[in-house]
Amino acid sequence: MSDVEFLVHSGIGRITLNRPRALNALTHDMVRAITARLDRWRDDAGVRAVLVEGAGERGLCAGGDIRSIYEDARAGGTATLEFWADEYRLNAAIARYPKPYVAIMDGLVMGGGVGVSAHGSHRVATDRSRIAMPEVGIGFVPDVGGTYLLSRTPGELGTHAALTTAQLSGADAVHCGLADFFVPADRLPDLFDALATRTPDSALALVAETPPPSALAAEAAWIDHCYAADTVEEILGRLRDGGEAAVAAAKEIESKSPVALKVTLRALRAAAALPDLESVLAQEYRISHRAFGSAEFTEGIRAQVIDKDRSPRWHPATLAEVDADLVGSYFAALGDEEWTGVAR
Repeated sequence: MSDVEFLVHSGIGRITLNRPRALNALTHDMVRAITARLDRWRDDAGVRAVLVEGAGERGLCAGGDIRSIYEDARAGGTATLEFWADEYRLNAAIARYPKPYVAIMDGLVMGGGVGVSAHGSHRVATDRSRIAMPEVGIGFVPDVGGTYLLSRTPGELGTHAALTTAQLSGADAVHCGLADFFVPADRLPDLFDALATRTPDSALALVAETPPPSALAAEAAWIDHCYAADTVEEILGRLRDGGEAAVAAAKEIESKSPVALKVTLRALRAAAALPDLESVLAQEYRISHRAFGSAEFTEGIRAQVIDKDRSPRWHPATLAEVDADLVGSYFAALGDEEWTGVAR
């Protein structure tokens, strides 16, 4: 069995992420294989649409192979930077793919899982969807085009999701523009059957339902007010003066990496003004490159994934200690190492 499987049936090129024990976490080999297969299918008259899904019952994909990334960072390696460069190229290729790209965002969809789904043309959320960009919890910043997506949500909902690492429901994802359709999980087999004889648009028109009300949308008034502030400190001040939900959000943010919080807020604001996904990915690669060499990143992974003590020792430890020069360094140009949409 392969970590990613490919099958063409009834004109549908089906990609199955097949590491269910690892929540289908992406490896570099998986990214390369998917990229190569999409290239092949682009001009294949026998493939009229692509579908991506995750094996098992738990979700589409929980992100990258974080343990391998941790070991590479501790060893001072470069394999992760090469992986990210190719992963971001895959994200861009999905966004501009000329054929319908149907992403089944069922169950857990985090980090890299968002990257292989939320840039597609037909994004399907379900009643089991839990979609998140949890990077600030490990001293990192939303990537794989995450800052592009979250900066374009209604109001400040994306800022809230990024800084708190909140998980979005299927209804939330549709409201925020991270998904296009809502299909109850028990109707996914009906969707797959319909795709065998119909176009994706026609199949989804047959099976998709109106999503239930978005719980996140119902909180938009206080979220938009609090997160419209210019700094993380100001955001926290407004949240602490808010109601119960706002105070709870403040507590979540206070547990995250101070550096990652400030870099993420600046990245979101900058992404909102950038013209397209590729320019945002180039910015994210600069940030990721800098974060990979930081102690924050390895400490965050240690606390959350390796030792699981949930007690990261952030440095700097407070927002006040994170100055503008440190934040700005994450956005500095990389010279010959700049990311481009073309593999070197």
